[in-house]
Amino acid sequence: MKVRSKRESGIDSRVRPAEEEVRPGARERAVEMLRRLLKVFPRPKTALLHDNPFQLLVATILSAQCTDERVNAVTKELFKKYKSVTDFAMAPPAELERDIHSTGFFRMKAKNIKSCSMALVEMHGGIVPNQMEALVRLPGVGRKTANVVLGQAFGLTSGVVVDTHVHRLAQRMGFTKEKTPEKIEQDLMKLFPRKYWLDVGSVLVLHGRKTCNARKPKCAECVVADLCPSAAIFLRQLS
Repeated sequence: MKVRSKRESGIDSRVRPAEEEVRPGARERAVEMLRRLLKVFPRPKTALLHDNPFQLLVATILSAQCTDERVNAVTKELFKKYKSVTDFAMAPPAELERDIHSTGFFRMKAKNIKSCSMALVEMHGGIVPNQMEALVRLPGVGRKTANVVLGQAFGLTSGVVVDTHVHRLAQRMGFTKEKTPEKIEQDLMKLFPRKYWLDVGSVLVLHGRKTCNARKPKCAECVVADLCPSAAIFLRQLS
């Protein structure tokens, strides 16, 4: 059996979480919270509809500052019109902008999708690479997008997806005090064993939508309220 290198498996060799930096008991609390949430969301996956890695890449780019529901409504017709990477690479910019207009920031998104598609054709033969370092070199692709594609399309544990929900919940739950997605991801990677990395982002997104809302978190209904440092504060405000 061939053993894949870190580069081949999609793991960014430059990302090396230092587990010794985690406070005593912090990992046990975090893992217990995740285990409880996994009982509520047993098979967490992205809500973005896709049939292949490239479609997921496009959908993830479109999802910036846009709901998954809106993205799915747009890509339902978009992927019928543009059936391949080459189709997107050759799409007239103005036409592509019209096709994705309702997702917001349509000019930048159209530019990124077209440029990314051209780079895939020129550099990778139209195939989405399964390595972090290759993905983040593509126009419009950052670590969050790369983590989504690697995790959801290839099943590779390259890191933790940090979107607005994960950003908010990671701070509320006491997993991090950092402010930037990059540093929050590093803290989550230190805190959770690698085998949980694929689940952490997906579970926190789902929990953030269903229970831990931005303005009015439903702490009284939360299965991890007794372990969450913010729950007592919110409950006290409601009483």
